[in-house]
Amino acid sequence: IWRRVLVPADMLLPDLHRVIQTAMGWTNSHMHHFVQNRTFYMETREEDEFFGEMDSVDYESIKVSKLLKKEKDKIIYEYDFGDSWMHDIILEKKISNGPEIIYPTCVDGAMNCPPEDCGGTWRYEEMLKIIKNPGHEEYEEYMDWLGGAFDPNYFNKDEVNKRLKTRNYGCFR
Repeated sequence: IWRRVLVPADMLLPDLHRVIQTAMGWTNSHMHHFVQNRTFYMETREEDEFFGEMDSVDYESIKVSKLLKKEKDKIIYEYDFGDSWMHDIILEKKISNGPEIIYPTCVDGAMNCPPEDCGGTWRYEEMLKIIKNPGHEEYEEYMDWLGGAFDPNYFNKDEVNKRLKTRNYGCFR
């Protein structure tokens, strides 16, 4: 499961978060942060008890280019601290801005994003096994929870790009 997305170097981290949410097909229902060199870049909220306990930085005014400076630079994006979805965000290549490029844009990807709240990598793998087996005792429960269908191989970059062109890059929470 992966996405390749073009974003401008001056994009702020909160906007990159929204782009990732839309590109992956998630609903922005959980907390998240970016991590580089043991520093956590995240939204500061007074009600978050652990914010002050971590080596963390408010990311509201930090640009992508501050953390990803040269090709192969990497940051981690973690979404949903319960399920702990970890993403490697890698600067693959710097490209020149051209009038034909509309940022952000998804240029490639593969496979469907795991559903929200499915329990992380281990539970997602278990879910895939169950929905392949209509005779499994939990099959109907999972199919109801999934809304009747889930194709783990589905990915459509045109749908992602359509959502990326909307307000907040398609991320409405």
